[in-house]
Amino acid sequence: QVQLVESGGGLVQAGGSLRLSCAASGNIFVINAMGWYRQAPGKQRDLVATITRGDTTNYADSVKGRFTISRDNAKNTVYLQMNSLKPEDTAVYYCNARRYGLPLTDYWGQGTQVTVSS
Repeated sequence: QVQLVESGGGLVQAGGSLRLSCAASGNIFVINAMGWYRQAPGKQRDLVATITRGDTTNYADSVKGRFTISRDNAKNTVYLQMNSLKPEDTAVYYCNARRYGLPLTDYWGQGTQVTVSS
């Protein structure tokens, strides 16, 4: 099992910045990729950014150029630096860890609220 604990959410004005952190523990050696997803009220959970063991990153078009995903292997932690925040970025942000293979396995954190005021 893998446990994920997020932190760093909060309330910020439009144009501001926040950094989310996700600390992984447990059987972390099975993790192939980690990422961030977000879910706004009444909407589906959408991908924000991912990073693989090989440091390949992927971003949703809506956050490219504003958000940066990174990780600290020594701390088993993944970060999401969010700059130039917009009200439409308001959502609950979830950390994800993925194990490739059959079956593909996803682990989720409890979520952290990000609210951007206009």
